Amino acid sequence: MGFDMVLLVFLAGFASGVVNAIAGGGTFITFGTLTMAGMPAITANATSAIAQLPGYLASSLSYRREILGNWRTALGLLAVSFIGGIIGGTLLLAMNNKSFSALVPWLLLFATGLFVAGPYLPRSRSQAAKAGPGRRAARGLLQLVTAIYGGFFGAGMGIMMLATLGLTEGSDYHRLNALKNLLSISIALMAVVVFIGGGVIDWSGALLLIPGATLGGFAGIYAARRVSQAYIRWIVTGIAALLTAYYFLR
Repeated sequence: MGFDMVLLVFLAGFASGVVNAIAGGGTFITFGTLTMAGMPAITANATSAIAQLPGYLASSLSYRREILGNWRTALGLLAVSFIGGIIGGTLLLAMNNKSFSALVPWLLLFATGLFVAGPYLPRSRSQAAKAGPGRRAARGLLQLVTAIYGGFFGAGMGIMMLATLGLTEGSDYHRLNALKNLLSISIALMAVVVFIGGGVIDWSGALLLIPGATLGGFAGIYAARRVSQAYIRWIVTGIAALLTAYYFLR
């Protein structure tokens, strides 16, 4: 890579870390930058997945009290997430770049729709809604579907997970967000293991994205107290919409 491309990829990682800490949607930035720089779609998706791990880890550490207070549910969902992440990553490797590139506009459209709808999707239900036969099965099935999607294509995974957890867990936002962050680590980690085994990660890009995303995560925590989340969401939505249009028209 030339210096200009090195700087661009590093800044994309930094920007993704910032927006993930404030509002989510960092994958749109990293995936879009890597593909527009000429990286094949599957490689860009796999490389982008690595960049999200530092932010997921930092977020989970900040929610460790909520996670420890709900460890039984977390363990069950972690097992499902591990399986789903592996399945999603394996499905991605089963495709070629041409087939995956044809799916990308539709995946981006779906993820953009999830991101826009995020504030309006259900976050919790009453305690009464928790009771009843089949809740655990429904919770596991919904998480499996989300994990497969996340392992296959990570954009919008967090918002999708908040919505599905909100349908089955009947708790406040912070408890759901804590679970979401922990489960995101397991999904991304399993997918990355599959991607490493498949040899589809561009390590030069990953080594630029990871420090950028880590620094961006710390900057995002600082900025979150000073910048409106709604404002950042509009910026990310605009980027996602432009990226979606670009892939439909290319």
